[in-house]
Amino acid sequence: MTKALFLAHTAAPSGAELATLRLLSALRELGRAEVTAIFTEDGPMVERMRARGIETCVQRSGFDSRAMTIGSGPVRLLAGFLALLRLGWAIGATAKRLHAEVLVAESSKALVMGAVAARRAGIPLVWQVHDRIAVDYFGRVPALVLQTLGRLIARGYIANSKTTLATLRTGRRPAIVAYPGVELHADTAAHRADQRVPEETVVAVVGRLSPWKGQDVLLRAAAAATVRPHRILLIGGTFFDEEPYRAELEQLARDLALPVTFTGHVDDPNPHLHDADILVHCSVLPEPFGQVVVEGMHAGCAVIAAGPGGPAEIVEHGVSGLLVDGGDERQLTDALDTLIADRALRTRLSAAGRSRAEHFDIGASAHTVADFLDTLTRRTGAVGHQNPDERTPRVERNPHV
Repeated sequence: MTKALFLAHTAAPSGAELATLRLLSALRELGRAEVTAIFTEDGPMVERMRARGIETCVQRSGFDSRAMTIGSGPVRLLAGFLALLRLGWAIGATAKRLHAEVLVAESSKALVMGAVAARRAGIPLVWQVHDRIAVDYFGRVPALVLQTLGRLIARGYIANSKTTLATLRTGRRPAIVAYPGVELHADTAAHRADQRVPEETVVAVVGRLSPWKGQDVLLRAAAAATVRPHRILLIGGTFFDEEPYRAELEQLARDLALPVTFTGHVDDPNPHLHDADILVHCSVLPEPFGQVVVEGMHAGCAVIAAGPGGPAEIVEHGVSGLLVDGGDERQLTDALDTLIADRALRTRLSAAGRSRAEHFDIGASAHTVADFLDTLTRRTGAVGHQNPDERTPRVERNPHV
């Protein structure tokens, strides 16, 4: 059983960190890997990991990695990069003490730290990629730097979708697709009321309030609908100085006279999803995966999702949901008109969506990841220095999806 150390640069409860929590929980429950999480700051995710019985360490430092962003100047970026390297050296000592056999980096910053940590500990480094490493998200130069860095230092890749994998330059490094997966609960259907009549329809959007998530697109599309939703739930908080966007959304809702409820951050969106008839995913940039789409389907919502990107790997248009082009208000209005007016269609899509969501059980992804880590550690040996030119299987995918 492989001893794996998962490294995260933040303990804030955002999508990637929650996906990691579910994966580590599943790996532990399956008994397929001995897992430890290590964070470089204290925060909510530390307690959540420990609450599930996952061994969790905090490698504290005086460096705030959140100050190192894509828009930082060259001096700040260089200083931040050097700070990450120093922190990585300390993490390497922890990895040796824990007798870790593989280090899994959960972000681009974790990748930089992990390069130093893995070399000090003499173990392979795997990059678990939660974001599309693409120009439209990171910018041309940062995307190229990250792609190159991954190619140079990662000994393997775990991508959260085929969409994400396509943005990486893996070369001959082993790479798999392991969907983030959701924790499925058998009693979900018991909490689901029947779809409402058109005039009482409730629409929900789940995700942090951020311009690229497109909540403003949804509000304008809903305002143009033939029958407006009875209620609109914007479920999610703000991070990384995006509070002004929430203020813009609040003003837009008033200007359009829409019945919008801002829930703020919630630990568990399921009670809201069980109350909604339609889940709308409306990102204006291609989503790496779109786990909220699976969560909405599992909760029994009829789903509208924006493509291209990960949601197109989840939703079969017209069968388990509707797909629209990201950022296209007209298409989104048309989709809302179609679903709000047709209660029977919503009922059919929600039933098919629940069935489709079962293909994304986190247990299946945990098996895929465990097999990958076992194979990688066997190939690299105890000290983990894999020959960069060694041929390895390039891509596997979750066979359960």
